[in-house]
Amino acid sequence: MAEAVIGIGGSILANLITQALGKVGNLGGIKRELQVLESTVTMLQALLDDAEEQQHQSFQIKDWVEKLKEVFYDLQDVLEEFNIEGMRRELKGDDQMIKVVRTFFSSLNQLAFELKMSRKIRKVRERLIEDIIGRDNEKKNVMKFLLNLDVKENVSILPIVGIGGLGKTALAKFVYNDEMISRHFDLKMWVCVSNDFDTKKIVKDIIVCVEKKEPNYSLMDGLQSELRKIIDGRRYLLVLDDLWDAKSETWPNLKSLLMGGARGSKILITTRLPLVAEITSLAPPILLGGLSESDSLDLLMQMAGRKQEGIQDLDMLAIGKDIVRNCFGHIISVLRLSYDRLPSHLKQCFAFCSLFPKDFEIKKHTLVYLWMAEGFIQPSNSSKLLEDIAHEYFRDLCWSNFFQDFKKDPYTKEETCKMHDLMHDLACSVARNKCWAASYDTNQINERTRHISYGSTFNLMGELPISRLKPSVLRTFLCSIGHWGRNLTSEVDLCQLIQNFKRLRILDLHATMVKTVPRSICELKYLTYLDISYNKLLIRLPNSITRLQSLQTLNLYGCENLKELSSDIKKLVSLRNLDISLCFKLGYLPRGIGEISSLHRLTNFILPKDKARAKNYCGLGELKGLNNIRGQLSIENLGCVTNAEVKCEDEILMGKHSLESLVLSWGDFNTNDVAIDEVLFDRLKPPSNLQRLKIRKYKGESFPKWMMDSLVSFLPHLVDISFGACKRCERLPPLDQLPCLKSLYIHNMPKLEYIGSDQSSPSPASFPSLLKLEIHGCEKLQAMPLTPHLEGLHLTHANRALLINQMMLGLNKLKRLVIRYTKFPECLPEEGFQSLTSLESLNIVECDQLTSLWQGMRHLSSLVDLSIRECNKLDISKDESGNILDFHGGLQTLRSVKIAILPKLTSLPQWLLQTRNLERLTIECCRNLKDIPDQIEAFQSLRNLNIYGCNCRELEKSCKRQVGED
Repeated sequence: MAEAVIGIGGSILANLITQALGKVGNLGGIKRELQVLESTVTMLQALLDDAEEQQHQSFQIKDWVEKLKEVFYDLQDVLEEFNIEGMRRELKGDDQMIKVVRTFFSSLNQLAFELKMSRKIRKVRERLIEDIIGRDNEKKNVMKFLLNLDVKENVSILPIVGIGGLGKTALAKFVYNDEMISRHFDLKMWVCVSNDFDTKKIVKDIIVCVEKKEPNYSLMDGLQSELRKIIDGRRYLLVLDDLWDAKSETWPNLKSLLMGGARGSKILITTRLPLVAEITSLAPPILLGGLSESDSLDLLMQMAGRKQEGIQDLDMLAIGKDIVRNCFGHIISVLRLSYDRLPSHLKQCFAFCSLFPKDFEIKKHTLVYLWMAEGFIQPSNSSKLLEDIAHEYFRDLCWSNFFQDFKKDPYTKEETCKMHDLMHDLACSVARNKCWAASYDTNQINERTRHISYGSTFNLMGELPISRLKPSVLRTFLCSIGHWGRNLTSEVDLCQLIQNFKRLRILDLHATMVKTVPRSICELKYLTYLDISYNKLLIRLPNSITRLQSLQTLNLYGCENLKELSSDIKKLVSLRNLDISLCFKLGYLPRGIGEISSLHRLTNFILPKDKARAKNYCGLGELKGLNNIRGQLSIENLGCVTNAEVKCEDEILMGKHSLESLVLSWGDFNTNDVAIDEVLFDRLKPPSNLQRLKIRKYKGESFPKWMMDSLVSFLPHLVDISFGACKRCERLPPLDQLPCLKSLYIHNMPKLEYIGSDQSSPSPASFPSLLKLEIHGCEKLQAMPLTPHLEGLHLTHANRALLINQMMLGLNKLKRLVIRYTKFPECLPEEGFQSLTSLESLNIVECDQLTSLWQGMRHLSSLVDLSIRECNKLDISKDESGNILDFHGGLQTLRSVKIAILPKLTSLPQWLLQTRNLERLTIECCRNLKDIPDQIEAFQSLRNLNIYGCNCRELEKSCKRQVGED
């Protein structure tokens, strides 16, 4: 990270000096020394601005910058030690530390003056795009290969070869996402291999790509079996991206596991090495060269937001041509321009990201807290919090296209992103020997390496090349594996790690099977970030952890068996982020947590279930003072709050203006009467900027007055609201008037009769933004306001009146409908279904009264996916083709049909056989199905036919008649 030296000098040191100045009070001698030091650092920052750009042109300057960086790092250690001691004891005139600082730093002045340069920093930033430019021939060749079915082997392999920056991955993504390719293959999978060719890991990644969850097996035999179930008999496309190390003795093992696909299956491999292409495939590879000058100019102009043909300024065009000539057609050279023009504080944040493996899904909030832990975030002159500034850094890097593939978890709402592999290469290049990740060559580690990350193939202290690291230098020990764990990490290994690297700032041990955290953890006095999440064997933490007075982040997410936090947790005076989500055995919080004024993120506030001992633990009153809490907060066991607490506390949440998501859970151990719960809820009025609200197991009979009378005024920005197991409530607040509400979930409210403000005359303006609605277990609910913009509707154990009445009327934008365990009328109600002209997916499960589909389904002119399961009285064998196909030209948009456990099904209905564009047909456990008609052969588009669990001899004979090459 040599390029980030300005940020280190300007942000970290200046911030530490400011902290130190705040601690010395009236000790004038120490204060004067710190002020001189502050001036020196400021002067160095100004002098080094131009040196950063010059170092690429002069080895001498580069060497000077490296030396300065080492000095700055060591100075940071001294200042941090000073501040840590200041937190532990009152200063008593001891200025020895500052004398060390002054002596240490005075020799830098001459070096700094020799570094003075006269160039200005350009502020123009280039925008990176992912358009594929200048690869028309390559696109055609790859597409031709993928769509070709005239092949001898079931599975064919094509390598794409080229040096870094030429667009191998971009080309593969282009064809991978092509609509024609998506229709051609039954299954598509993408795995980023990178430096670490591990057959077991690749197989696991393929399974995760398809199943979207952790594999059921950890041993190779089980993984092989699971892989075969996924690919056998299916035409698949697999991309193995960035393959470096396919050895002649290891590649055949992986290849043999992938040969079970149907004819026409294809594997695309992107690699920089021609040798990899020779080993993996007999077919001639696609060889990528540099872009032509014209194509490079097109790329550059698009990055500048212009088109080549639209540029009138001939000087600008000439400059552009000069740039692309110097880039020699390599995009990576253009990316370097974008990096060079970043401000220094963003450069160090970007370079730090080289610690994550390629294609790694980076959690946004984790990344910003890591940056904070490293001291990369510069405090502003305004009142902005460090968290807000860190998020601005992330946003700035996003706007400059240093991150991509942004996603938001549908449950946690957590944002994630990835780095393009070229951006990752660039990050590794600029970080040089300061950062090392486990997938790299271990020879790159030396005594200057300050940040390392390790993955699942490395033991904590056994295989990592620890001996090459300088104990006083290492600052970051980051784990980059998934959350499903690895080999057991012993307490001996942890003690050795702590003993060797006492200047660690970041220690990440998530999913490392830690059973015990050693008491010696307190020796890491510089530690600012500790991640022990996903360690299911961990039961308790040592109380010595509370001596980590610099600790900012403590992540315990998913420590399912953790029973208690350290009793002296209030001594963690720097703690800003405490994540205790999914710590199911954690029954209370220790007293004093409300005194940690620095706390900005607290995921769960757990009230004690034992009222008799409640005074020994953290009570609801401590939450009142934690007004800096932001993001998500879940308050648990509200049903155990004592009557005395309810009377004493008022407006507990109103001051928490940065809170975005709130969960209020009364729990299963409620011993209060209804009146106490209702008063308590009235005093839990959230701040007006809240976006998401969940209410669970509330035992009151009505919701508080501020919800029933003034919900729109109190929560105008609410986007998502959920009610679960509020079993005594008969009516919900006027949710239909919320202007921003997009998602509404109502679960297990057996007495609920009304939703909305006025049932007698529903307004056409009700639910103006609602897109998703789920209603489960509300059997008394007979009507609700109109939802004209709804796109997704899920009904489970619903009252049949909802389907017959106006519930389904006017839903002409509905795309997805799921109906489960509902007492249907005999037919799909025509009056409601005739408005569902946009419906693309219909899923019907266990609707026992349903006997016919045609009356409703004949109106579904946009239906793509149909699934029917466990409807015992439904007989679709009857010929209803005339009734269905006479409307809207039939179901010609239908692509996928799944039929399961329909005991009355004896043959396929004619309306199904007349759908011309059907691609997938699955029939499960229909034991009375006797025949597959000859018309099935006329399905030109059918690519996948699965029939299983239908134990009928007549059907077996029918299927044998259909056996053929396809």
